[in-house]
Amino acid sequence: MPRLNQKFFHQETTKIARELLGKVLVRKSASGRGDKKLSGVIVETEAYTGPHDLACHASKGKTPRTQTMFESGGVWYVYMIYGMYHCLNIVTEGEEYPAAVLIRAIEPLEGIEEMKKNRKTEKLNNLTNGPGKLCDALGISKKQNCTSAISKDSELYIEDRGIKISPKNIKKAKRIGVDYAGIWKDKPLRFYIKDNDFVSKKD
Repeated sequence: MPRLNQKFFHQETTKIARELLGKVLVRKSASGRGDKKLSGVIVETEAYTGPHDLACHASKGKTPRTQTMFESGGVWYVYMIYGMYHCLNIVTEGEEYPAAVLIRAIEPLEGIEEMKKNRKTEKLNNLTNGPGKLCDALGISKKQNCTSAISKDSELYIEDRGIKISPKNIKKAKRIGVDYAGIWKDKPLRFYIKDNDFVSKKD
């Protein structure tokens, strides 16, 4: 299946956030067993559109934490919240323009038993329905920060498997947990697939 390339990630960030719905996030298994993969359909995203966006980490400029966002689109930006949960973002647009898309939830496809083991749960519908949960399920940590999503050697990447999501089934809502962002807290920059059981929050 074709991997998404740098041309895709150099589009406008909000467009990417919408178009990622239905694409498949793939993680080469951390178990080291052959070519085993963990994967899931992306069902919920949030766009962080640049330094003017007060919900975007880069609104405070380039720091040791945010310098990854200033890379050219197509690298992973992984950070930790609350000292315990990782969040997976894909950097978008051109070099030195800091923008990214947060992958909030996926619908599991491959490697489900390994995901359950990683998450220490048997509940499928609670496996990957949130950014911290999907990172735990796929074994994603800050080790993946600033690594490529488009290199042929990438252990974490996104594929287009031809899944089509009708525009009428894409919902928009305000982002979650950004009440500090002034007028930007209410911008409809979260996108999710209508009626999908793995969306972290339905409006």
